[in-house]
Amino acid sequence: MIPVVRDVVQVPLSLANVYLVGPPGAPDRTWAIVDAGLPGSAGKIERAARTRFGPHSRPAAIVLTHGHFDHVGSVKRLAIDFDAPVFAHPLEMPYLTGLSSYPPPDPSVGGGVMSCLSRFFPRGPIDLGEDVFSLPLDGSVPGMPGWLWLWTPGHTPGHVSFFRAADRALIAGDAFVTVKQESAASALLWKSRVSRPPAYWTTDWERARRSVEMLASVEPHSAATGHGPPLYADELREELHELAETFDKAIPRCGRYVGKPAIADELGVLSVPPPVPDRTLLLSALGLGAVGAALYLATRRRRPRAPSHGSQFALTAGSTRSAKSRMKRFMSGPRWCR
Repeated sequence: MIPVVRDVVQVPLSLANVYLVGPPGAPDRTWAIVDAGLPGSAGKIERAARTRFGPHSRPAAIVLTHGHFDHVGSVKRLAIDFDAPVFAHPLEMPYLTGLSSYPPPDPSVGGGVMSCLSRFFPRGPIDLGEDVFSLPLDGSVPGMPGWLWLWTPGHTPGHVSFFRAADRALIAGDAFVTVKQESAASALLWKSRVSRPPAYWTTDWERARRSVEMLASVEPHSAATGHGPPLYADELREELHELAETFDKAIPRCGRYVGKPAIADELGVLSVPPPVPDRTLLLSALGLGAVGAALYLATRRRRPRAPSHGSQFALTAGSTRSAKSRMKRFMSGPRWCR
């Protein structure tokens, strides 16, 4: 577990973060879980909760920033094991009650491995039945006294963030993140930097902009996000304001949802724009093929033409240079949406 502020810890999991909100040793039904990670994460979350709060202490609620698969994967098991209610924004309900799948992700944006792989990500829905409820209309958060939920749509229609004015602590979900999530290397290495919401899942860029601007305006002192490490103080505020002020640069140049957003209401998705040409799968295959060809040409054995000294080295080095030049031409070719 990674401490965020005095009563919030991060449970880092593969791909996405989960948060436990409550002081160590908090009594039964006086603390909360924020988000639920991927399928198969429940055991680790439960062990972290027992370590922090005790073996018999259960959460008052499981609250969700949104319903993407990497944030709700273990929510059913957690709800059953802890006998705890789940809360989300009303506009997320269709994706949590079996009514609607999310709009398709857009693998043409972002330019990284995660963007390319997003075409294979599950988009729901799941069905929590009678275990899921709408967040209170007064802005309070069940199980999190002193916190307010803030509607921060754009990444999804009903995305919410959680803010506590007393210490200016923010749990932002995917309204913005602290790694470049489209890049597998950044995501795995946790190279911290305030970044736009994950592009391949964001279906309304104008609302995403307004959400970032609103979160920057509350001047958070700490930020815990759905992806990446916590950030604090001046570093956080400077980078968050920079993102808000230059958000046009963060919007992909082209993409399925760039010119026209997906439309949804309390019953789910109403319309989505048509897909844009997507070369990422072809380019990925070509890239892997080029790398394989370069390795083959650099390492294959050649029959020596003459026993002269250094001839084998010259052949191998020439092949390597040739492979490098072909790779350079390939990498300088057409590029997909960023």
